[in-house]
Amino acid sequence: MHQAKSSLSQLVHRAEQGEAIYIGAYGKAQAKIIAAKKEEKPHKIIGVLAGKLHVPEDFDEPLPDSVLNVFENP
Repeated sequence: MHQAKSSLSQLVHRAEQGEAIYIGAYGKAQAKIIAAKKEEKPHKIIGVLAGKLHVPEDFDEPLPDSVLNVFENP
């Protein structure tokens, strides 16, 4: 275990190259280091929220003084 801890970066590099690394004590494997699968980019679906969101007409109007006071004078 101590040897694996002190050389973890090299073990990870070997696993990245395709080797399976077994770690354990007293001749018994307790853990296995293998390369992670390369993640694929998620598929983007354009327009998935079309018609589901509503932005009010006054969305970009200034906030009322009562609301501004809450932020400016907590």
